[in-house]
Amino acid sequence: MTQQPTDGAGQPTTDAFEVRHTPEDNRYEVWAAGERAGFAAYVVDGDRITFTHTEVADRFEGQGVGSVLVRGALDDVRRGGRFGVVAECPFVAEWLARHPDQQDVLPD
Repeated sequence: MTQQPTDGAGQPTTDAFEVRHTPEDNRYEVWAAGERAGFAAYVVDGDRITFTHTEVADRFEGQGVGSVLVRGALDDVRRGGRFGVVAECPFVAEWLARHPDQQDVLPD
């Protein structure tokens, strides 16, 4: 098994993974060493993007991959400046609750 680079707290560094937006599939994907490690599905309705489901492959569980995925997806949404985020997915909702500095993407 390939070891991913980690930060001082033992969490994977964001440069160990690549978050890709695949709008044709309505999802963000996280990749590690050429392998899709997970995805976050969404639907768009007007000026809202609703994250509905997040999944991480079993072999990447417990490595912080879901956090890297959500952060990357939200950073992309933020850069686009078109959508407010609705966190229907429990993982995304819990992640946002733990990261108040990232809640600027939530609609007013």
